[in-house]
Amino acid sequence: MTATWLTVAGRRVRYRVDGAGPPVVLLHGISRSLDDWTEQHHLLRDRFRVHSLDLPGYGHSAPLSVPHTLPALADAVAGFCDAVGIAGPAHLAGNSLGGAVAMQLAVRDPARVSSLVLVNSAGFGREVALALRILAIRPLGRVLLRPNRLTARRVTRSLFHDPVHATEARVAHALAMAREPHAARVMLETLRSLGGLRGVHPQWRADLLDAVAALPLPVLVTWGDRDLILPVTHLTAARARLPHARTHLFTGCGHLPQVECAEEFSRVVADFWTTPG
Repeated sequence: MTATWLTVAGRRVRYRVDGAGPPVVLLHGISRSLDDWTEQHHLLRDRFRVHSLDLPGYGHSAPLSVPHTLPALADAVAGFCDAVGIAGPAHLAGNSLGGAVAMQLAVRDPARVSSLVLVNSAGFGREVALALRILAIRPLGRVLLRPNRLTARRVTRSLFHDPVHATEARVAHALAMAREPHAARVMLETLRSLGGLRGVHPQWRADLLDAVAALPLPVLVTWGDRDLILPVTHLTAARARLPHARTHLFTGCGHLPQVECAEEFSRVVADFWTTPG
């Protein structure tokens, strides 16, 4: 099935659902969309009911009427789950920002979540790509986010270790997302709520990780060893902060292992979801 639309709390949401089995919800990163999970829809749908969505204000989903903070995004995912009829707990997988949103939802409403897969996830360290930190500078951030093909190509290329994945189709999609009238505002709201020029703010990270560590919830943390956005050293931090979690390192892989190491990724997460203990 290709992406389609539904209305959640009066707001238009782009989403995709495939397959049958235990429910899975896949959450993308900042300035990204559900298209980052296309490969996993194909690889996982024989065993799972696979859902993905454009988070509020990202991709082609309508923005919220409130600031796009972690709690607001988590609440929106909960509303989406209700709207598509996910009655019981679901496996949540989040890449980058999506990982932090997944953790926030698990903390706010643990009955909705049967496990967490955190993929190159925000929340495990201060360090983040300089390009994202610079966006915190007012009014420079809005100027730098003016959409153009060169920027879209540069950003897309930074997500992958192997440039073969930075296709013209992905560049065109990134440019289309950046041209949404609310895109720059939503991205800046989210970024500035999470960090600044010095990097990711420590307080929300500490509070969130403490809360996740206290949950009796299976957790898998994965990373690509060539990530240029959130460094692989954050995987070491994840092992320290979430000592009960499983971990997996993808070699020769950047910020989107679900794309760049798609088959290995699907094997790792399917094994985790079927044998979470």
